[in-house]
Amino acid sequence: MDAELVAAARAVRPNARAPFSRFQVGSAVRASSGKVYTGVNVESAAYPLTCCAERVAIYNAVTAGETSITAVAVATTANAAPCGGCRQVIFELGPEATVLIAGLEGAWTTTTIGALLPHGFDGSALPGGNAHDGRTVP
Repeated sequence: MDAELVAAARAVRPNARAPFSRFQVGSAVRASSGKVYTGVNVESAAYPLTCCAERVAIYNAVTAGETSITAVAVATTANAAPCGGCRQVIFELGPEATVLIAGLEGAWTTTTIGALLPHGFDGSALPGGNAHDGRTVP
C-alpha cells in the first residue's frame, strides 16, 4: 500500500505549478475509507497564496467527503518532509497518520506525523473542542 501511495505522489508531481521556486511537489493521501487523493503545489506570485501539495491532496479528500486520513506521501527531488503548516493539517485529519517521504525513484523514508509534529495542536483548547471528525461543534 505504501508503494501505491508513493507512486501516486510521484505521478502527479510533474503537474505542479512552480514557476518561481521550480520546486515541484506531488502528494497523495490515503483516507480512512482507503481511497487515494492526490495534489500538487500551486505557486502564486503573491507568495502567501501558494498552497502545498500535501494540503491540496488533503483538501481534495475533504471535498470528496472524507473526514480522516491514514497516510500521506510526498515526492520531491530533495526527499523533503512536509512543512510546518502541512504537518498541522495532517495532524488534525490524521493524528496517527504515516508519512512517506520520497524522491523521484527508489526507496522512501517512513515516519509518523507524531514524530514530525510532537505535541501537535489538536484543537482541544478551542471552544468547539477536538473535532477530528470534521464536524462543526456548537
